[in-house]
Amino acid sequence: MLEAIRRAITFLRQKQVLHKLGVVISIAVIGTACYVLYHMLRGIDSNEVIEAIKSTELRQIVLAALFVAAGYFTLTFYDLFAVRAIGHTHVPYRITALGAFTSYSIGHNVGASVFTGGAVRYRIYSAWGLNAIDVAKICFLAGLTFWLGNAAVLGLGIAYHPEAAASIDQLPAWLNRALAFAIIAGLVGYVVWVWTQPRSVGRGPWSVTLPGGPLTLLQIGIGIVDLGFCALAMYMLVPDESNVDFIFVAVIFVSATLLGFASHSPGGLGVFDAAMLVGLSQMDREDLLAGMLLFRVLYYIAPFVISVILLTLREVILGARSKRLRQLTPGPDAEPRREAVYVRERGDTGA
Repeated sequence: MLEAIRRAITFLRQKQVLHKLGVVISIAVIGTACYVLYHMLRGIDSNEVIEAIKSTELRQIVLAALFVAAGYFTLTFYDLFAVRAIGHTHVPYRITALGAFTSYSIGHNVGASVFTGGAVRYRIYSAWGLNAIDVAKICFLAGLTFWLGNAAVLGLGIAYHPEAAASIDQLPAWLNRALAFAIIAGLVGYVVWVWTQPRSVGRGPWSVTLPGGPLTLLQIGIGIVDLGFCALAMYMLVPDESNVDFIFVAVIFVSATLLGFASHSPGGLGVFDAAMLVGLSQMDREDLLAGMLLFRVLYYIAPFVISVILLTLREVILGARSKRLRQLTPGPDAEPRREAVYVRERGDTGA
């Protein structure tokens, strides 16, 4: 059975069917979201949205900002876990934190996070002796942590609140609950599968040994905590409704995030917003839109600006040190490569 699945996947890759299917799905998701968003935003009074933003309590914004910061802090452990899992214990936490924070914040905003985030990671980790294959493995394991966390949050959340998912997918509550139990069963099956014996994916130098059972549980825990903080940030900014609790908002938020991720649009722009407006349609649209705009500022724009500043400062500092070292070792034969300078200086640069 597994061999037949491998052959089928290989055939689809050779014919580029998977790539074409991914493009079609992305276009379909974005097109549907634009259509829904157009109808949801008709009649929106921009002045009311601005007033709703102004009337948002400072306490709510501060708490949301703290939850976003906590989410990004938890997110740094994605890379730390991945780097340790592939055996590079010499890379300190401050470097994995920089790699995770900058790659995710830039990838979230630019779009195509697999490529943009991978490029940022390579720029940082190559200074510590990691090659392109190592960075690809880090991206894979970090992505695995993300998806395991999403599966856990969605499975548990929808099982508890199936009507939350029904507000987006329009399926009966009982069917959503059944799908949630299927997700949980699949997650448990995966944990058991990697717990019984060492498992790996890929071939040759691209082979990645999957984390075992206990480490997989740690992966799931990291993903749950990260998504929980992000959902709390959104919960602090949406209108207060008596019949909408945190779990309901969390299910809508994670579902909207995954749809935005599937669309590959920068920051899930349009797709995420449409899903949130549909899923939380019982809330006042102007107030909800105001909360979503504030969330974008806190979760997307602010970290993006900070990341650009950090990377710029890093390049300036390392460039200055490289120039100084070249002046101390004149001559073309003695001039070290920039990468070597990174490695030599890494002990005291922190970058």
